[in-house]
Amino acid sequence: MRQERSDVVIIGAGPAGAVAAGLLRRAGRAVTILEKETFPRFIIGESLLPQCMEYIEAAGMLRDVVEAGFQFKNGAAFACGDNRAHFDFRKKFSEGWGTTYQVQRGPFDKVLADAASRMGADLRYCHEVTAVEFEGEKPVVTVRSADGETYQLEGRFLLDASGYGRVLPRLLDWELPSMLPVRQAIFTHIEDRIAQNPAGAFDRDKILISVPPDETDVWFWLIPFSNGRSSLGVVGRREQFDSRDNKEQLLERVARTPNLAKLLKNAVWDTPVRSIVGYSANVKALYGRNFALLGNTTEFLDPVFSSGVTIAFKSSDLAVKALLKQLDGEKVDWDEEYAKPLMVGVETFRAFVTSWYDRRLQDIIFHPGKSEEIEQMISSILAGYAWDEKNPFVAKPSRRLASVQAACEMV
Repeated sequence: MRQERSDVVIIGAGPAGAVAAGLLRRAGRAVTILEKETFPRFIIGESLLPQCMEYIEAAGMLRDVVEAGFQFKNGAAFACGDNRAHFDFRKKFSEGWGTTYQVQRGPFDKVLADAASRMGADLRYCHEVTAVEFEGEKPVVTVRSADGETYQLEGRFLLDASGYGRVLPRLLDWELPSMLPVRQAIFTHIEDRIAQNPAGAFDRDKILISVPPDETDVWFWLIPFSNGRSSLGVVGRREQFDSRDNKEQLLERVARTPNLAKLLKNAVWDTPVRSIVGYSANVKALYGRNFALLGNTTEFLDPVFSSGVTIAFKSSDLAVKALLKQLDGEKVDWDEEYAKPLMVGVETFRAFVTSWYDRRLQDIIFHPGKSEEIEQMISSILAGYAWDEKNPFVAKPSRRLASVQAACEMV
C-alpha cells in the first residue's frame, strides 16, 4: 500500500478545515486536506456572524470572501405576531467586526477551500478516510481515493473537521447524545420575490427569525442572499411534525405565520424541501494524542443563533495556535489551551439556545423597555462574541439571562 506523509492531515474541507489549513499554511506548515465530497455541495448554515470575519482575515482569506459578492449582513430581526425587534451588530458591547455576510454555503465553502488550495494546501476531493491508527508515534489514516485506490497518509498531527460526518467520533466510539431535546428542521431555498412584494417591510441586510404566535417553541429562519433568493426553514420538536411531504408541511406552516405569509406570497418554490432530525450532537472529548476535533465534529447545538460556523472557526483558531507550539517542540496543555477556552463560547451559546426555547430570551428580545446597555450585550452574543468574558452574558450567561428576564416581567 502506498505511504505518504504530511505535517498536518485535515479531514474535511468545510469552513473549519479550510480556515485551519489557511492558518497552518501562513505558518509554513505542510497540510493535506482529505474531503469525501466534491465542492460546491448543498448544505445549510448560511447566516454568518461578524466574529467569523476575524478568523477569515487571520487565515488570509478575507479578500476571497469579500470579492465573492455575498449578501451583506449587519444584524438580526425577530418577529412574533405584532412584536418586532432588531439588533444592529455594529452597536454591540464587544470590540471587533460588526458586519459579515449571508452566504449560500455551496459557493462559500468552495471559496474558502479554493483559498486554502491557493495558499498551498494539498486539497484532495473524493478522498474518503476509512480507518485511523494511533498506535504509533504519529497518526496514520487509511484513505480511499476517487478511483478506488487505497493508500495511507501519516501526519505529525490530525485535525478532524469532518462536520456532520464526524469521522473520528464514529471510528473511536466517542459520540454522545446531546443534552438538548431532539428537534427537526425542514428547509429549502426559494426565489423569494420580496422586492416585488410591498405587503411587508423586510431588511435584506438581516436574518429574520419568526415565531408563530401560537407555538413559541417553533421558529422560522429567512436568510436573504444577494441574488434574490433566500434560505427558508422551520425548526421544532420532532413530535410537532408529521409524516406528510416536507414541502406540504413547510408551506402550511408559512401560511399560518402572518408576517412570513405576507413576505413570501409571491415566492417561487423551485428547490426540493429537505429535512434533518436530531442534528444536535456531543462527544466524549475534544482531543487526544496528536489529534483534535474541530467545528461540528465536536458539538453542534442548534441553528437558532447561527453559531455553527463561528464555533468552527474559533475551534480552528485555538487548535492551530496550540498545534504550532507543539510542532515547534513546546509542551502544550490541550485542555487548558484548547478544550476549556473553546467551551466558554459553546456554553454561552448553549445558555442562549436553552433560554430561547423556554421563552426567557424571547421575553427579553421582544421587551420594549430593555436598556441600551442590555441590548448591546445581547447584540454581542448574537454577533458571535461568545468568548468575550468582559460581557456579563458570557461570564455567567444563565444567571444573567434569568435576572434580566425577571426584571422585564416587573416592568
